[in-house]
Amino acid sequence: MALLDTLMLARSDVDRCAERRGDEEWITSLLADERSRVTCVNGGGAPISSDDGTVRLRSRSVLETDARPQDLSFLGIDDDDVAWFAEHVPDRDCHPDLEWGELRTIGSLLDDRDAGLLVTAVALDNWRANHQRCPKCGALTLPKQAGWSRRCAGCDSQHFPRTDPAVIVLVRDDEDCALLGRQGRWQEGWFSTLAGFVDPGESAEAAVRREVQEESGVIIGDAVDDVEYLGSQPWPFPASLMLGYHARAVGTDIVVDGVEIAEARWFSREELVRECEEGTVRLPPDISIARRLIERWYGGELPGDWSRPLGAKR
Repeated sequence: MALLDTLMLARSDVDRCAERRGDEEWITSLLADERSRVTCVNGGGAPISSDDGTVRLRSRSVLETDARPQDLSFLGIDDDDVAWFAEHVPDRDCHPDLEWGELRTIGSLLDDRDAGLLVTAVALDNWRANHQRCPKCGALTLPKQAGWSRRCAGCDSQHFPRTDPAVIVLVRDDEDCALLGRQGRWQEGWFSTLAGFVDPGESAEAAVRREVQEESGVIIGDAVDDVEYLGSQPWPFPASLMLGYHARAVGTDIVVDGVEIAEARWFSREELVRECEEGTVRLPPDISIARRLIERWYGGELPGDWSRPLGAKR
């Protein structure tokens, strides 16, 4: 089972046209084209339509919006040669008549185009909201490059959207059991793979070994193939890129800190199935890379009703 083919938030049918974001004349022409589309975004969601049972992003012609150009971010060009923009709205009361959908909840229900558009829009909206002022001098920043950079009005420094790399890993032992953990803030029975951010100056593979040991006390082998990279998925809550791994442990002793990780356990496939069927264990939702890491180990898809609520992280 190819991991990258099943990652719900790694899909996109949109050309980002990164090399043309700074072409103000070209962006202006797109904003004057009635075929160009705009979708609103606020926080982690956007307006949707689901009248026929199919969930889609709700959009309108760019000519129908009264948004200022500085409140729009260019998202890309789709397969029909239509340009898409995100309108950053301050709150959802701006459009009280619209149904809003959260990316965490609807991401797996969208087609490839809309999934890619919404992931990008949410990521840019979160970055924009958190970078109104310059980290160097504190002055206000202004949007440039069609929403993909910000220029400081004080010291003229330029800033770009950040992405924080994080590793997420399913650990296997010599019996091919899987190590899953429960965060301290989660309900009893909610289990997932282990994860953590990559430290400055650290490789992703080193982060896998460090995070697993810190969170569970389990030691990962030193051989190159003891840490196997499998794929990545953007996770814009607010700005992560999840790097997925399987790893091989050299021992099975578990020592958790009881705070960040309240509980960690080794599961055989039979144990996982039995406890999920009994309802004592709940797995990550299918939108997460954690679910795909577990299913790759298991050998196939697992029932959707074994998932914990969609709003839960990771």
